[in-house]
Amino acid sequence: GRLTALFGPSGSGKSTLIEDVLYPALLKYHGKPTEAPGEFSGLAGAELIDDVVMVDQSAIGRTTRSNPASYVGAFDAIRGLFAAEPAAQERKYTAGTFSFNSGNGRCPACSGNGFEHIEMQFLSDVYLRCPDCNGRRYRDEVLEIKREGSNGRRASIAEVLAMTVTEALEFFRDSREVAARLAPLADVGLEYVTLGQPVPTLSGGEAQRLKLAGHLAEAGSVLSSTTQKGKLFLFDEPTTGLHFHDVAKLLTAFRKLLAAGHSLLVIEHNLDVIRSCDWIIDLGPEGGEGGGRIVCTGTPAEVGANTDSHTGRALADYARALAGAEPPAVAARPAAAVAEPAAAYGTAAKKANGRAANAVVIHNAREHNLKSIDVQIPRDRLTVITGVSGSGKSTLAFDILFNEGQRRYLES
Repeated sequence: GRLTALFGPSGSGKSTLIEDVLYPALLKYHGKPTEAPGEFSGLAGAELIDDVVMVDQSAIGRTTRSNPASYVGAFDAIRGLFAAEPAAQERKYTAGTFSFNSGNGRCPACSGNGFEHIEMQFLSDVYLRCPDCNGRRYRDEVLEIKREGSNGRRASIAEVLAMTVTEALEFFRDSREVAARLAPLADVGLEYVTLGQPVPTLSGGEAQRLKLAGHLAEAGSVLSSTTQKGKLFLFDEPTTGLHFHDVAKLLTAFRKLLAAGHSLLVIEHNLDVIRSCDWIIDLGPEGGEGGGRIVCTGTPAEVGANTDSHTGRALADYARALAGAEPPAVAARPAAAVAEPAAAYGTAAKKANGRAANAVVIHNAREHNLKSIDVQIPRDRLTVITGVSGSGKSTLAFDILFNEGQRRYLES
């Protein structure tokens, strides 16, 4: 029933303890298939939880048929509402008719994918919008069935899949089941994602929060302490790749899981998350051969008072910084070292023919969430792309810059 953090330098044994020892040992205790756990002498307290769940940033499968609505269980309820429409009942349509995975309601040309997949021998595969359904996934006669939402808008099943979570919550405000299933998506900060967006196109941070939303939807109401003990959720550095704004939403989602009667254990380095935890286990004191031991345990305040702990000193420094106190004296960087990158870039960024003379330029990028942006990336410099989760960072870096560079290299 608490939020616990496992903290320590890289290589101190955090992932080994969680992924190699605790997780498989608990799975084995609860009779689930798993590899043999790492060496340990005893396990106590496993009876205090009903199940153990590992939540990481790995991709949620590779099928483009999975989407946020189906992942949180809202799509079944949505299809049921469309099947209940008078026009659908006249035509004897069922909920299966409104599925793009099977049945006779989906587009026969693309089998409900919305696009045609063309395999390329040496280049990345190409996806072309289906010419028959224009990417809408369904037969024209199925799209004639429209439902009127609580906001007065009439929409077909394809138009619903094109709605963002925020728009869908407004549209389905009159359906308790659908709204309850979609609400966790907004709770974890995915309100901008469309219901039909293929899951493989989500970034790592979005994928992790979608998993979290799925567990929130499952949690539903608060657990009864007499019948259920809740699950233990294990997170391995959940803030990796998340903007500060997204970290706040992640912590809010954590509190919702705790309120529903679950327990959380996170491997983390983010001091905001550490300060929000109920209990800290500090591993170390160093990494590798110098790690693997318990340095200290306790509340954030107790660990922050331990001067022998790297974690404690970091927490104390952070607390002083937030309080506006002067931090301990540290060796200042030479002024020249600070000014050099900016001055050097100023030289490199001199315009030539409307662009930087020594920069990679991306023009009119509009993949996924990108809104026709122009970007210059100076060569021989350290450039950072930042922004909230889902703002298009991975799309810009990997889907455009890396893929286009790879394509040109192969062509040459």
